[in-house]
Amino acid sequence: LVPTTILAAQHYETFKERFAASPFNIALVNRYKTSAEKKKIFKDVSEGKIDIVVGTHALLSNQSDFKDLGLLIIDEEQKFGVKQKEHLRELRLTVDTLSMSATPIPRSLHLSLTGVRDISLINTPPMNRLPVETKIIQRDDTVLAEAFHDELSRGGQVFVVNDRVQSIEQLAEDIEAMAPNARVAVAHGQMEDRDLERVMDAFIKGDFD
Repeated sequence: LVPTTILAAQHYETFKERFAASPFNIALVNRYKTSAEKKKIFKDVSEGKIDIVVGTHALLSNQSDFKDLGLLIIDEEQKFGVKQKEHLRELRLTVDTLSMSATPIPRSLHLSLTGVRDISLINTPPMNRLPVETKIIQRDDTVLAEAFHDELSRGGQVFVVNDRVQSIEQLAEDIEAMAPNARVAVAHGQMEDRDLERVMDAFIKGDFD
């Protein structure tokens, strides 16, 4: 269970990759699924035909009924609303639960310190993860162009953060000039949710550089 469709898609792809050699049926539920698709997935889940289901809060709808739910994994639990947390609290009474977060909220830490909830820390970075190299400099388009070239030539992607929505389109044009072969997309918080998620989803899939 995850708070955003983007995260759901990432987890879904990871599960499919990890269990490619296993005979498990894995499904994804998010807002892009039609009502008919969701209905079919929920039916298969209730009949035990689906072994792992990954999804957003759509999984908490009244339609969802699990045949034999054994494990609930919640990613970024702090991003769920009060109503959803109430539903999760009911589920927790009967199901083993694993909550994951990069930034644990004080309440979760308090529960772990008082012994109500067990906590584990992952301090080891993933294999082949290189240390982050940080440089603080004035904007220098030559340095930026080199950085774009280095990253794209190794098959990587670039994520550029700008602090003003008003100037973001101009920055995108500047980047297109610095990296003429790059497919550049723009995303910001004032876009419609669906448009923003479509851009981010396409970026994750590698449609943009």
